[in-house]
Amino acid sequence: MISVSDRGIPLAQVIVRQLEKDLKERLKRRAARNGRSVEAEIREILRDATSGRLKAVPKLGSRIASRFHRTGLGDNLPELRGQSPQAFDTGR
Repeated sequence: MISVSDRGIPLAQVIVRQLEKDLKERLKRRAARNGRSVEAEIREILRDATSGRLKAVPKLGSRIASRFHRTGLGDNLPELRGQSPQAFDTGR
């Protein structure tokens, strides 16, 4: 469906039916977090998905460090890359 705005610019309208209730709630929360309406949030999601640009996803270690950075852990953890995993010794 195509409609025309008051400025004469053609805009597409998309209707999504049978949207799961939990998805709708997550969209509402995401929109609120980003200070946008649900409609504006969906437009932003569609722009991102079709932009052709890939967002750099932080690596797991960086994501863990950012999640726990306020817990008081000040020392850097040793690099374990290339080492074989060791079973935890419970003392039993």
